[in-house]
Amino acid sequence: MNTDFTIINPYIEGDYTVSVAKCEEAEEVMSLLLETAKWLQSKGSQQWGELLKGRDSHNTVGSIQNEEVFVCKHNNEIVGVVILKRQPSAWDQQLWGSKASADDEAIYLHRLTISRKRANSGLGAALLNWCDSAISFRNKKVIRLDCIASNPKLSSFYESNGYEYMGQEGNFKLFEKKRND
Repeated sequence: MNTDFTIINPYIEGDYTVSVAKCEEAEEVMSLLLETAKWLQSKGSQQWGELLKGRDSHNTVGSIQNEEVFVCKHNNEIVGVVILKRQPSAWDQQLWGSKASADDEAIYLHRLTISRKRANSGLGAALLNWCDSAISFRNKKVIRLDCIASNPKLSSFYESNGYEYMGQEGNFKLFEKKRND
């Protein structure tokens, strides 16, 4: 069991629970990510398109093994997923440059998604806010994330949830939020 994080509150809005994804949940996690990738494609976005080609740049299965994937459940069904990396990935290092180092004080948030059945329910914001306030990481004071620059609605979502725009690197906007530990 990992000792560098503690789930302070496993509940979101009473009916949902959040926990570390288990290896046997990998297929269900990937299915939810693929559902989101297909939905994005149907909206004309190429975001997460590599998942539809069988490539996973965030190594979700490996992240599950490293206890970096968290699942949100309702009645034992996975309805939300988020990856919280305690060390910057090669992708993070490329986008964040010298800020992203093995000993920095940041958590790197990736693949926040909810089931399309839960769209517009507030669950996405609730899960995002859970990452900030209901889980504690040793020596981590900031959450960083990136999103595709061509999606203003997504940028607005992060800003409305307290994330500060930190600039743009290539086709990606960078956001950061101080943690409530």
